[in-house]
Amino acid sequence: MEIKAYDLEQIKLFNHINPAELEALLSFLGCHVKTIQRKKYIYHVGDQLNEFGIVLNGEVRIENVDFWGNTSIIAHLSNGAIFAESYVLANKPLSVDVIAQKTSEILFISTQKLFQSVPAEQSAISSAKNTLIQNLLLACSQKNLHLSHRIFHTSSKTIRGRVISYLSFLSKEKESASFDIPFNRQQLADYLNVDRSALSHELSKMQKDGLITMNKNHFSLNDKVM
Repeated sequence: MEIKAYDLEQIKLFNHINPAELEALLSFLGCHVKTIQRKKYIYHVGDQLNEFGIVLNGEVRIENVDFWGNTSIIAHLSNGAIFAESYVLANKPLSVDVIAQKTSEILFISTQKLFQSVPAEQSAISSAKNTLIQNLLLACSQKNLHLSHRIFHTSSKTIRGRVISYLSFLSKEKESASFDIPFNRQQLADYLNVDRSALSHELSKMQKDGLITMNKNHFSLNDKVM
């Protein structure tokens, strides 16, 4: 499908860029959309990239396989999410695999022209490009913060400690003792780097102990946690 067939205004990377300038910019950068079938690899470990991707429609997972073949899911990405941009900007080979969780449409943005000067007669493209770069740097900063938070939440040696760290953080962020988390049980287990059944068992124990009340992805923290 053509790029203009998608609602790009909903993608944060394109914030503050009007549609006409965005269309011209994406054409200038040589961007293209590709359909990736379910379970197919988008990128492999070791790939040296000169473009990064945005999920236009579908779902992508990022995973790491250790020396012994054990797989850890790093992230699940849905519509609007960016991936591989840090490796491209740092000019480093990819250290993870990127796989289509289901059949997905991906917009690939080449960085070859992103940091080149634009001819004077194309000032609109130059302005849009500068805005895109600002948005990209903001996205990278937010991802770094997210990674820092995850490292903090997984520093505890116990599952309960990891859960309390994560739920306490969300409570402070949302300024409420009751909130929804953005994960199902498997995704939460992956995020905290624990076994799903062990996590479910610990959550049940925490509820029985009066620390939390939960219903699917809605949690309420009681005074013992706060």
